[in-house]
Amino acid sequence: MNKNADLPNTIAIFPLGGALLLPRARLPLHIFEPRYLQMIEDALKTDERLIGMIQPNEAPGRKGNGLQCIGCAGRITQFSETEDGRYMITLGGMSRFRVVKEVEGFSPYRKCDVSWDGFERDLGNDEQDSGFDRESFLALLNRYFDAQGLSADWDTMKEADDELLINSLSMMLDLDLEGKQALLEAPSLETRRETLITLIEFSLRGGMDEGFMQ
Repeated sequence: MNKNADLPNTIAIFPLGGALLLPRARLPLHIFEPRYLQMIEDALKTDERLIGMIQPNEAPGRKGNGLQCIGCAGRITQFSETEDGRYMITLGGMSRFRVVKEVEGFSPYRKCDVSWDGFERDLGNDEQDSGFDRESFLALLNRYFDAQGLSADWDTMKEADDELLINSLSMMLDLDLEGKQALLEAPSLETRRETLITLIEFSLRGGMDEGFMQ
């Protein structure tokens, strides 16, 4: 699959708060609920093997299906089954999508009609961030890690490609759902990096009670 036309119009949806998947990134998941075990088994029977990761939207007074409008579809690239029937899978991020409508049916998990329009860049090559000041960014990150007593492989961070570094941190940050959604919806790598910096600075100022996931 290398273009939007190759992607299906209806996909299985996995609403999971705090679990962010981005294009060209990888997300490991532990699947144990019966309805999602069935979702994985059904996806593995298809050529695309796609699962749509999406954040719940439970804002007070919100009407609708309780989902954010934009998610990211991932292809099952690795999977293994445990002796007690659970799945350990890895999703490779393919493309973001916009929910059109939820599909009614008899499956135990949710499905949605989706649109891939506007996310053509997701299926292209890695993005670069020409305005990325890595030294300043890592200094900011170091301040946070020091404040929280956390450690990191700084040599790897210094050498990692722009997209790998920014997207990996975006996925690992222990942010609220709004922060995760803002990172997902960022239209470019540069915008995602700027959003990430804003969220880190907000956290350093005491705007969040929790820090990074290990």
